[in-house]
Amino acid sequence: MSEPTHSINATGLADILERVLDKGIVIAGDIKIQIADIDLLTIKIRLLIASVDKAMEMGINWWQEDTYLSTKAREKELMQQQETLEARLEKLEANSKPT
Repeated sequence: MSEPTHSINATGLADILERVLDKGIVIAGDIKIQIADIDLLTIKIRLLIASVDKAMEMGINWWQEDTYLSTKAREKELMQQQETLEARLEKLEANSKPT
């Protein structure tokens, strides 16, 4: 019994993946549902595949501001919440002092 062969060897696939991540690739498409020329639903699909370095070079860095993905962003959000709560507490204390 012979072993199955693959049309793309591992080296070729690795080269393709490296090139895609280095250069980046964009896949775009739209899905539109209409009845009698009335748009009921439009979905725009945009997919960018690139390395982190390439994405940052293009100015895409949303993951750095996402509180679920970045501990720095989460800490920043918690600090802002704390400052807001402290300001509200100071305001409440100032308003509750008897005159």
